[in-house]
Amino acid sequence: MKTRYTSLVTVKKTKMRESESALEHANGDLNHASIAFEVSYTALQDVPSPQVGAMSDMLASRTLLESARNLIIHNKEWVSFAKNQVDIAKKQLKLDMIEYEKFKNLDLEEIKVMLKKIKREETKELDEVGRMTYKKQKGA
Repeated sequence: MKTRYTSLVTVKKTKMRESESALEHANGDLNHASIAFEVSYTALQDVPSPQVGAMSDMLASRTLLESARNLIIHNKEWVSFAKNQVDIAKKQLKLDMIEYEKFKNLDLEEIKVMLKKIKREETKELDEVGRMTYKKQKGA
């Protein structure tokens, strides 16, 4: 049965599914950021530090270490940003789910009212038919 809320329920359901998709995407980004963060730590451990040798080797090693540290800082910020995006997506999904459930319940309540009205009309019609049949039997 179609009610005045049916189209709203469809729109809210679509919005809720979009929010679910956005949450999945945000979780994927968080996973990528976490992996990149772990890889950057591993890369830092793989940078050799020369114990002896030319000063240019020491400067090159220092530059590599600084670059690796900057990458760790960048990836740490990326993880933080991704966590924030996941939290935002969760909140939006929760709001969209509440809206969907609210309109779905309103739709169901209106359907119940419509069914009750139909049932009442059918009862009236059956009573009318019963009266007509009773009058025919009495008169015959």
